[in-house]
Amino acid sequence: MPKFRSTLMLLGLFAFAHGAMADPKLDAQMVNLASGAGCFTCHSIESGKPGPNGLAPIGPAWQDVGARYHGVPNAKKTLLRAVMDGTNPYASHWKNKVSGIAMPPNAVAIKQADAKKLVEWILNLKQ
Repeated sequence: MPKFRSTLMLLGLFAFAHGAMADPKLDAQMVNLASGAGCFTCHSIESGKPGPNGLAPIGPAWQDVGARYHGVPNAKKTLLRAVMDGTNPYASHWKNKVSGIAMPPNAVAIKQADAKKLVEWILNLKQ
């Protein structure tokens, strides 16, 4: 039963988020990768999704991340470091926009090569 729920949740996420993306094959791969790494615990793909109990979301929506870093020099490197090593709660530029105070390190949850693919995909999401 838990596997069925996970599969159903993944399909629902993909179906709901599909309108915001471009390449269905790549989208499915990235949604699957993100789901397996636990990214959707804190992040959503589309902007404007509320967090738990009606609070601000825990982490920024990936469309917002893509928009914030679009055209920024070294954005891929900066975001990859944030994913792998975590972020500093005292230097958050998402303050007052999300309910989480920092991103924890994720080197245990995702391989660096996979995180790099995910970051590149996030930077190319349509707003």
